[in-house]
Amino acid sequence: MRRERERRCLEARRVFVSPESIYTTLMDRKETELQFVVCIKNEGYQASLELRKIYRALPDSEALAHRLIRVIDESGEDYLYPTDYFAPITLPQTISDKPV
Repeated sequence: MRRERERRCLEARRVFVSPESIYTTLMDRKETELQFVVCIKNEGYQASLELRKIYRALPDSEALAHRLIRVIDESGEDYLYPTDYFAPITLPQTISDKPV
């Protein structure tokens, strides 16, 4: 039981991503490239964001300059959220080639 708890703590530490790293990752991607992020925080946005859910991020360099990210949320519309609420992810080619 204790080992399982320690393993989970180690995994949680690996998932942590600083706001600067998501900013750098998203700025480095091409505007035409599909971008996906996973929600790691939803304080104040529980109705719009589900923890650990993958969302599509839309390119918006002006928003990123203000440490915000444009995400298509649970409403199906795109809204701006703080970058530290998400971690960038890269999907396998077979998944990212599927129509959205």
